Amino acid sequence: MKTDKNRVFIFDTTLRDGEQAPGFSMNPGEKIRFAKQLERLGVDIIEAGFPMASDGDFESVRQIAAVITKSQVAGLCRTSRGDIDRAWDAIKGAAHPRIHTFISTSDIHLNHMLKMTRAQVMKESRAAVKHALSLTENVEYSAQDATRTDRQYLAEIVEAVIEEGAKTVNIPDTVGYAMPEEYGELIAYLFDTVKNIQKAVISVHTHDDLGVAVATSLAGLKAGARQVECAVNGIGERAGNASLEEIVMAIETRKDILGLQTNIKTRHIYPTSRLLAEITGVEVQPNKAIVGVNAFAHESGIHQDGVIKDKINYEIMTPQKVGVSDSNIVLGKHSGRAAIRDRLKKMGFELAKDDVDAVFKRFKDLADIKKEMFDEDLEAIIAEVVFRRPDKYRLLYLSVVSGNVAIPTATVQMEIDGKVTRDAFFGVGPVDATFATIRRITGTNHRLVKYQVHAVTEGTDAQGVVTVQLRHKKRIVSGRGSDPDVLVASAKAYINALNRIESFQMLNHG
Repeated sequence: MKTDKNRVFIFDTTLRDGEQAPGFSMNPGEKIRFAKQLERLGVDIIEAGFPMASDGDFESVRQIAAVITKSQVAGLCRTSRGDIDRAWDAIKGAAHPRIHTFISTSDIHLNHMLKMTRAQVMKESRAAVKHALSLTENVEYSAQDATRTDRQYLAEIVEAVIEEGAKTVNIPDTVGYAMPEEYGELIAYLFDTVKNIQKAVISVHTHDDLGVAVATSLAGLKAGARQVECAVNGIGERAGNASLEEIVMAIETRKDILGLQTNIKTRHIYPTSRLLAEITGVEVQPNKAIVGVNAFAHESGIHQDGVIKDKINYEIMTPQKVGVSDSNIVLGKHSGRAAIRDRLKKMGFELAKDDVDAVFKRFKDLADIKKEMFDEDLEAIIAEVVFRRPDKYRLLYLSVVSGNVAIPTATVQMEIDGKVTRDAFFGVGPVDATFATIRRITGTNHRLVKYQVHAVTEGTDAQGVVTVQLRHKKRIVSGRGSDPDVLVASAKAYINALNRIESFQMLNHG
């Protein structure tokens, strides 16, 4: 694997170490779909699985090996001949197969897990690499728990497996114990001590048990390692692996410090992250670096003003660089006038300063109640504050009859443009009867997209808060209502949504 001395190979272990984490299991079809996305991303080596672990894992690795043509496909195996042969059977159909064999080298693991001596592990390591090389020239060796291994013994192991022909040697921080500086010193020590180290690529593999996996991997790369083993979204055993997207974008963004490069097509980073979340059903935490929904979102008024003036003020990379369409100015209680004015302008409203001030004051009042504000909230505020239009619809009275022997029927009295009107109708349940009656009275027929009920406090006397979403042409319009009676809250929410639709139509945005 000869290359530019500054080129870093990305070894993705999402489908192996990542998939081993609780809650992240994937079926064979999902694994193949994700493997293809990793190849599209530009990953150099895809660790497809641990073929000896189960027949299902073997078959998944075999199928991935059959469809991936550009990336190398690695199968993990222990140092026993049976494991190595099983791994080879799974990956031998790959365009670029790699056998990745491992054994523990720390005295902790030798004494408490393997019950082996250092001499036995040395002999086992040499034999494993030798046997793997009889099957393929592309062999990687990992010294499990390397960071808790005696340094001199680790150097001897590394020198021995390179002597046997290993093309890549991995120095894993298996339990996430090492500090970045300490790990960098270990890699540097190996480069100073192992005589034949230039004949192999040294790899780093770190875990996030102490929250420093990415920093530790970068320290290893700075010390001379040129392969990094990582996972999309940082998933993996326990606290996870070093995050692929964070390592890649650190290399990309800080070339001035690191002086390294990868072959990753960074515009595919966010789509890859989203695909993994979709497949596993595990969402990325909002504040996750690079791919979290807040990574390019700004709510603070000072930050919003800076980003509006020039994104470089608060963004060290463009969102488009990682496949995100644009920055997100989040409207909330911390937003300032600059953000409101900018959003109003984008929505097509050129308001006088006094009107902007009035909208901003009403916005702040509402933002103290709602966690996040949307364009429809601003439009409703404009209709209320600038155009000073009262609500078209108002609930006056609601009575509902329901039960297991009664046909659910709602009687509703409303005020429409100041005129009182009343009607009654039935439905399949009390809420459906209420909404059906409101539709009859108002002459509207918007499709109900969402109906959600929350309790404000605990207990049976809690006040209910209802959210209703109606589809109006291409727009989804939300309405909210609260009341100790959930049916009354539901009617208020539905009518609130209708009033918002009226506001949009008045503003010629409907």
